[in-house]
Amino acid sequence: MNRRHFCYVALTLSLAPLRLRASNAFPIKPVRIISPFAAGGGPDVQLRQVARPLGDVLGQSIVIENKVGAAGVLAAQYVAQVAPDGYTLLMGSNTHLIQKILQPDLKFDPIADFIPVSNMVSSPTVLVVRADSPYTRVEDLIAAAKADPGRMNYSSGGIGTSAHLAGATFALLGGLKVTHIPLRGSVEIASSLLRGDTQFAFPIAGTGVPQVKGGRLRALAVTSSTRLKDLPDVPTLNEVMKNELTVQESWFGFWAPARTPAGVVAKLHAAATKAVSDAGIRAAFEATGSTIATSASPQAFAAFVQSENRKWAEIVKLTGITSS
Repeated sequence: MNRRHFCYVALTLSLAPLRLRASNAFPIKPVRIISPFAAGGGPDVQLRQVARPLGDVLGQSIVIENKVGAAGVLAAQYVAQVAPDGYTLLMGSNTHLIQKILQPDLKFDPIADFIPVSNMVSSPTVLVVRADSPYTRVEDLIAAAKADPGRMNYSSGGIGTSAHLAGATFALLGGLKVTHIPLRGSVEIASSLLRGDTQFAFPIAGTGVPQVKGGRLRALAVTSSTRLKDLPDVPTLNEVMKNELTVQESWFGFWAPARTPAGVVAKLHAAATKAVSDAGIRAAFEATGSTIATSASPQAFAAFVQSENRKWAEIVKLTGITSS
């Protein structure tokens, strides 16, 4: 063993008791969760619903900080570089996987730079149009788009978001010539439809369902594998188009920076699971078409993230989406 290696081993061993004590004491101060979504949007609202019981379980305040931009990239790059002590987490989602697939040169790696703590919520997207739109069925929308190629636009919260992927998949399978309009965030989708800038969109259920219930938008289909409890008359897109590629669900969970101590990760996972065990919280999420989807363990969530990475890579390849 050379001197450098000996010193490294000695230092590692000497720090081990300190790391153990830090894990046992965690948390001793507020925990920040960095949200890549705009305040007021469905995912941000859901995160804030989880934050209060999570803070109660941990015995510390949860501070939500919104870092919006580049379809989640800015938030991920920020958290990837903070101290790996468990006090700053990322609201990680499938959008982060998609962005890295689209832009391999991004300065973060959703697999290597983070430790998955637990998935939290799963949500399909909803194909929506204006409430006063002439389109009442998916078939009506497809027929109109085919009758006037290139006239229709669909909006999303940005390039590579779930709404973009769902819209591109819909266009591919339907043989439609439509234009994607990326907006600054999912909260702008409804306004774009109401102004007439776009004719349809695929916001995630947490954003879209409240707009449908509020009478501003009309739902034509959902991208879940089964119909939503709160929209029982709205078919799945797979029912209409008969293609499993239309089954697409978004999700978000908590990611910690790589090298966060295993004991801290375990505490965060246990707290997250307990925080959403309340029946009231589950009912609130289900009312927006979302489902509580906590992971059995951090390792299970890591395996899920890996499988999702492969799935979205295939969808990106098939749809031909690029980052520009």
